[in-house]
Amino acid sequence: MKYWLLKTEPSDYSYDDLLKDGKTVWDGVANNAALICIRNTRKGDIAMIYHTGDERQMVGTAEIISEPYPDPKENNPKLAVFDIKPLKRLKTPVTLSQIKADKKYRDFALVKEARKSVLEVPEEYWKEFMKMSGTV
Repeated sequence: MKYWLLKTEPSDYSYDDLLKDGKTVWDGVANNAALICIRNTRKGDIAMIYHTGDERQMVGTAEIISEPYPDPKENNPKLAVFDIKPLKRLKTPVTLSQIKADKKYRDFALVKEARKSVLEVPEEYWKEFMKMSGTV
């Protein structure tokens, strides 16, 4: 199992929307590096939902419930999507400021590749973020 971070603008689609919907197709990704991450996901992987914009914080977890597949809304076989369902809202959001304040995360893709919308989270970092959120 791998861990992922999925960025979303909360005014477009928030964690509350995911909770309300019960599941969704994670789509709208066109960046090549992020698409590589999407193609590397597997059913059963776990993702952290990260609100961009003014919030810039991890807010909840989700399970990837499908293998990646071509985006049915696009006429481009390179664009891939997957389905997710919500797991748990974080007790305390983990902010980008908290992550940037700790030098050990300086090479983490969230810090180094700020524009990338889907990225892998090393298991060690995942565990630390869950502890930071008080959700463990």
